[in-house]
Amino acid sequence: MLSVKSAITNTIPISNFNRGLAGKIFADVRTSGAKVVIKNNMPECVLLSPEEYVKMVNVIEEAELLKMAISRTENCNPADSIPLKSIMEKYDITQDDIDNTEDVEIE
Repeated sequence: MLSVKSAITNTIPISNFNRGLAGKIFADVRTSGAKVVIKNNMPECVLLSPEEYVKMVNVIEEAELLKMAISRTENCNPADSIPLKSIMEKYDITQDDIDNTEDVEIE
């Protein structure tokens, strides 16, 4: 649960930007974390450092991939699967071919 102190220290009135305090606010976001910008006493947006944003997006993407993998696993019918041995024979691939293949990074 967020404390009152945390809520106060992590909110920034939008008027502070009009007063020329953007640089200070951005520096504070980098050192102290996300801030909520308040406009007319209501949350307007959230400021994050680029690193924090990328980390958050990566976590979301990984969660979506995990959800997809779980769904595919749950809906998999083993009878529809093709054994690795059959694929290797069909395409004339040996275990040595696989062992001697360089690692490939997929993004």
